[in-house]
Amino acid sequence: MMDRSALADFLRTRREALQPEDVGLPRGQRRRTPGLRREEAAALSHMSTDYYARLERERGPQPSPQMLASIAQGLHLTRLERDHLFHLAGHAPGDRSGVGEHVSPGMLRILDRLDDTPADIVTELGETLRQSPLGAAVMGDAALRRGRERSIGYRWFTDPSTRELYAPEDHAFLGRVFAAGLREVIGRRGPQSRAAELCDDLLARSAEFRTLWAAHEVGVRPAQTKHFVHPRVGALDLHCQTLLDPETGHSLLVYTAVPGSESADKLRLLAVLGPAVPA
Repeated sequence: MMDRSALADFLRTRREALQPEDVGLPRGQRRRTPGLRREEAAALSHMSTDYYARLERERGPQPSPQMLASIAQGLHLTRLERDHLFHLAGHAPGDRSGVGEHVSPGMLRILDRLDDTPADIVTELGETLRQSPLGAAVMGDAALRRGRERSIGYRWFTDPSTRELYAPEDHAFLGRVFAAGLREVIGRRGPQSRAAELCDDLLARSAEFRTLWAAHEVGVRPAQTKHFVHPRVGALDLHCQTLLDPETGHSLLVYTAVPGSESADKLRLLAVLGPAVPA
């Protein structure tokens, strides 16, 4: 059962506890509201200000699990706070298997400070959950993808255009990386997992994947230097540093260029041009 009063109080206190700089927003002038404004919380949660405001005023319909997940992410809630939000709204919290899409507040705070650096937050299956602006400019806007196509490993074997962003000499090795990585995830999550379902789909659709899967490779790790072929700026050599959140299984991938290099100059150009290719 939905507890409107407790839900409203919880949303208000969590909103007021967040400062603009905590979520990558400018503080601006003449700020009187403690913490975030309602319109800021609504924008971060990808919903209208009116809808969000009605929840804080104990009005409106029961929010769906999708709406609650968006609010939890927008307000940078922890996993326990997210679960509490679901309970207050009369819903079960959902999956806690480590492969969900709720990004931890700490990971989001790091990403919010990487406006001038390409960065992605990805799941174990290579699904991009959040991007920095320059990350979208380099790898494409992940919001354009739906379903299994959100996974880079899935697209690698089912959509030839995915490979155009990567240097041809790396294609064979990257195929091995994606196949081995999927095998490791299935080992952790089991034969009834989303990873296993994705694998079954790939086995049915891709002869290349079937060959790689039959090799039973594990432990094939990607190189730290990524060689991209961007449609607007050409070759990009970027060093990839990974930060793993062990609780969620999410990884923050941060891409940097050697200072003074041609790739560094191209990143500055892309920061102006913005995204133009699919993720």
